[in-house]
Amino acid sequence: METPPAGRRVIKGIRAQVRTAVRVLECGGVVSLPTETLYGLAASAQDEQAVERLFRIKGRPRNKPLPLLLADPADISKYALDVPELAARLVQRFFPGPLTLVLRSAGNLPQAVTGGMKTVAVRVPDLWVPRQVVRDLGAPITGTSANRSGMPALTSAEAVRTHLGGDIDYVVDAGRSPGGVASTVVDVSGATPVVLRVGAVSRQEIEDACGTAVAMGTS
Repeated sequence: METPPAGRRVIKGIRAQVRTAVRVLECGGVVSLPTETLYGLAASAQDEQAVERLFRIKGRPRNKPLPLLLADPADISKYALDVPELAARLVQRFFPGPLTLVLRSAGNLPQAVTGGMKTVAVRVPDLWVPRQVVRDLGAPITGTSANRSGMPALTSAEAVRTHLGGDIDYVVDAGRSPGGVASTVVDVSGATPVVLRVGAVSRQEIEDACGTAVAMGTS
């Protein structure tokens, strides 16, 4: 198992919590775990029934795709087609980190994850906990924020238990998420990159990395 970076406080029992979360996900459960931005709701992205349950818990519209959390940038090619040069620049600059990229889907994910669209959103978080869960599970996990749709995002395990504890199966408690701001979402599936949501990475940072202007859209 990957170890946390030196100098970061390790919550007592966190490795055991990761193992428990993986077992719950393997059985079709829904868990909450921290990222460097917010606490997220995770189901195995290859388990359609678990993903459907996550939609019900969150109250998320079925036509709104779910982002994937991956363990390593090299895994992007498993789920996306024809990664363009601009996307590769963003991956090199910001992965792992608080940036989500929308790419052409390889078509090997349940429709519930992609919302029936021909694209997929991927992110490699800059926190070892979700990456280790993905590695041990052997599948990507969903990376939507741990909150009811339309409600504020949550940054601690205690808040997740208060708001969602009765509906989800397990919460990995690694303390408060340090970022508190959602990831920036950039659509690089077309000829021109489009920022769908400005979050922890600014539009200027995206343009600097791409070496070109980017358009603004809506997620």
